[in-house]
This record gives sequence, structure tokens and C-alpha cells, in this order.
Amino acid sequence: MNVMLQAGAAAPAAAQGGSMMSSIIMIVMLFVVMYFFMIRPQRKQQKELDNFRNGLAKGQKVVTAGGIYGVVKEVNERDILMEVDGNVTLRVDKTAIMRDPRQ
Repeated sequence: MNVMLQAGAAAPAAAQGGSMMSSIIMIVMLFVVMYFFMIRPQRKQQKELDNFRNGLAKGQKVVTAGGIYGVVKEVNERDILMEVDGNVTLRVDKTAIMRDPRQ
């Protein structure tokens, strides 16, 4: 009788270990899915934006984060000189340039 009680007590402990393992697997799978659907595409988009900003050239049409459309007159290391209308020029930080308006 005593042997049967000991064998019966070991079975739930093994079941709990398997349950814990499946929980860990589910958490890992959640992080993998989150990486492929959220983090990876955001990194790719940021890399494309950085390449666009580093490739700015004189005469290129751009839009700022504030929605100002203009044409690049001069490109410096950290900022650009942008012609907005006629003789109106603005010095804008490169991080404020968001996209090419043709896209």
C-alpha cells in the first residue's frame, strides 16, 4: 500500500514539470512571433530611412516631419538647407526629413 501511494505522488509532479516546459515554450514562441511581426520590420524601415537621409542630394524634393515640402539646396553632416518657396530657405536637421514626396 505504501508503495502505491509513493508512485501516485510522483505522477502529478511529472505532469507539473511537463506543464512548466510547455509554458516556457509558449513564452519563447510569443517572443519569436513578436520579433518577426514587430521588431524586424521596424528595424528594416528605420534602416531604409537612414539610408534615404544619408543619400540626400542637392535638388532633391523632401518633406519634413512637420509637413513642410521643399527642395534641398545644401547638405551638411547634421542638417540641410532647404528651399521652401522662392527665396525662402530653412535650415533643417536631417532627422526631421521624413520622405521623398513622390512616394
